[in-house]
Amino acid sequence: MSILLGGLLLLWPALLNHYPLVFSDTGAFLAQTIEGAAIWDKSLAYGPALHLLHWCFSLWLPALAQVLLVSWLVWLVERTCLSPARTRTAALRHLAICAGLAAGTAAPWFASQLMPDILAPALVLALALLGFAAARLSHREVRALQAVATLAIAAHLSHLPLAAALLLLVFALRRRWRPVWRCAAPLLLATALLAGTNLASQGRFAVSPYGAVFALARLVADGPAARTIAARCPDAGWHLCRWAGRLPADSDTFLWSGDGPVWAPRLDDARPGGPISLAPEAGAILAETLWREPLGVLRAAAGNAWAQLGRARVGDTLGPENLAGSVGKQLALGFPAAEQARFAAGLQARGLLPAVAAPFLALHPLLLALGAAAALLGWRRAARAGDAPMLGLVLAVLVGVTVNAAVTGALSGPHDRYQARIAWLLPLAGLLALGATAARPVAIATTSPRDEIAAAPDD
Repeated sequence: MSILLGGLLLLWPALLNHYPLVFSDTGAFLAQTIEGAAIWDKSLAYGPALHLLHWCFSLWLPALAQVLLVSWLVWLVERTCLSPARTRTAALRHLAICAGLAAGTAAPWFASQLMPDILAPALVLALALLGFAAARLSHREVRALQAVATLAIAAHLSHLPLAAALLLLVFALRRRWRPVWRCAAPLLLATALLAGTNLASQGRFAVSPYGAVFALARLVADGPAARTIAARCPDAGWHLCRWAGRLPADSDTFLWSGDGPVWAPRLDDARPGGPISLAPEAGAILAETLWREPLGVLRAAAGNAWAQLGRARVGDTLGPENLAGSVGKQLALGFPAAEQARFAAGLQARGLLPAVAAPFLALHPLLLALGAAAALLGWRRAARAGDAPMLGLVLAVLVGVTVNAAVTGALSGPHDRYQARIAWLLPLAGLLALGATAARPVAIATTSPRDEIAAAPDD
């Protein structure tokens, strides 16, 4: 019951909006099953998962499932990392933590939004539990966490390097094959799932058939790839030679403008055009750019990662931009008229949500900064106390937040939602770590933190 109530606390932004929060990309995920569309830049994982929950009836069902997932993961973290408590006390503690997350962090805004963004923090929590606290979980819970991690990794390509980094953390600290395998299995399964579904839907057995186009857009905006194109054209004969010297300085404009480099008609009549036809050329330009300016690429990636670390606001996900033509279209194709009316009546669809939400978001930056400081302090106190599960959780969160910024900032460019989706784990980890050590005396550990984690039981 406490997991259900905690989930309902996290659902409040959807209740405020009178409808689950959506994004323009939500329409593409719905189209994967409603129209059977093969979306070039979307993996075939989150869309089918949505369909298993909504069945063309209501998007409230997957929204409820997402907030319950977050509540369940937080419950498991509390149970494994905090001191045991009576059932009633544990329930009240969980509700208090969920209420704090709901009131002061971005967690409810992403848990209530039908996008794979919420699966990034879910992946961090799932792998932290599998890697550092499995001895306190049942076998059924371990299998459920592995299923969640597999879906999370397959749902978005940025989650692949995030999972790999967390696996390396577990490998470095645990030094045992059981915890490493528990975390590696979802990564291997998700990789196979991505390659298999891409073969079925795109005709290419690859994890990311057209990912080179995204990386090229970023390096064009940053400069190195634009300089490669200018130096090699017109002799290279690339499609992009037509834009040499005047390529867009914004990666989103490069990717999505209808008359821009990606979507403009091709002179070589390559089919189907667009990013699919551009991908081989993009790969060649990327390889040459890396060879010509390796340090320039690294500097740009580091700068974008640093900028992404500081951008963690919710606001850029709340507007009505492109919703009618994406989400509204799919609801009209597959859902009852009543569901379409509920979507259209929501504050977000009417463009009212950003103003209504603004007062609730005002304290997020301050609380996030305090949460980051608490997480770093909690790391130190957990290490001194020799609390292996808690130390593993805090380290996983710190690694997850950092790697997420590096991956999304370097490959897609800094956007507020990329970091806001996961940064709320910092106050959660800080709160739990400080609360755990405050509940008992902090003794100086006789071994190193790494040895404490490595010595933790596996089962």
